[in-house]
Amino acid sequence: LDLSNCSLHSVPPGLAEATTAIVLDLTENPLTTLPNGSFLGFIHLQSLAVPLALQCPGGSDAWQDVTADRSSRLCQGQRNACNSSVGLAWPCPENSVCAPDGPGLIQCLCASPFHGYKCLREDTFPMLLFGGILGTATVSLSLLLWGTQRRKAKTP
Repeated sequence: LDLSNCSLHSVPPGLAEATTAIVLDLTENPLTTLPNGSFLGFIHLQSLAVPLALQCPGGSDAWQDVTADRSSRLCQGQRNACNSSVGLAWPCPENSVCAPDGPGLIQCLCASPFHGYKCLREDTFPMLLFGGILGTATVSLSLLLWGTQRRKAKTP
């Protein structure tokens, strides 16, 4: 994705839809900052060129190779933040696993069969039990009302 020399003063909002990009060029733009989360979901990004005034997103620890020339900085080889020796600020809760979510970013995904808030719920919703109880209650209440109200329905 070549966005070089596009006169960008900030990261375009549509960039969030390009999470499958492998190479991204933002050089020759008057960018002053890269907001946190600009590259959220960019797990396939392997090469990023930014203006020299900017640092690589996630810092140099998020990339295998960071090189700078006269006008740009090249960030290559995105590292998996989950396998990093640098301590994580927000460790994943119990019953979840760490997964990369962009340069220097992680997400915690629930391990099977856990789900829900902080991965505390196990197994699935008891659909058969719920449906059985709801069906039985509905049929019983319908029969009761039909039996007690049917004499009122007969009008001469």
